[in-house]
Amino acid sequence: MKSDVRDELNLPDLNQVGFVVRDLDAALALYAPMFGPFTTLEPGPMRYHYRGQEEACDMLLAFGRSGDVEIELIQWVSGGCPHKEFLDAGREGMHHLRFTVEDLEGAVSDAGHIGYTSIWGKRYGAGLAVAYLERRGDPLLIEFFENHRGG
Repeated sequence: MKSDVRDELNLPDLNQVGFVVRDLDAALALYAPMFGPFTTLEPGPMRYHYRGQEEACDMLLAFGRSGDVEIELIQWVSGGCPHKEFLDAGREGMHHLRFTVEDLEGAVSDAGHIGYTSIWGKRYGAGLAVAYLERRGDPLLIEFFENHRGG
């Protein structure tokens, strides 16, 4: 019998479900009655560590809620990233589950022991970092988010 990934990695409850969409405005019209109101963000191009190299990526983002769970809508704009891979594979919809962790590097290392590989991430500064992880045969990514800055 397979072990429970959340137990094995000592993960808290998930706090975000991320969806990749082709058209953010259309997705907002569709999902605002369910998860709105949404806050939108256009962060502009940012550099991430992506599959072994630095890559610029630009996305449009929107954030809503379902109880304690944040709903993130992501429209890819440019650059290499897991979101573009998802769209290129003909997919749209649920993309990742986010878990907030105390130590990003430690959580990524622990996940590696059970078949996950970090494919995309960034350390924004002390106490603030993100990593997306994949495992073979599973189209759903997990996101580890370290946030000691609050918010």
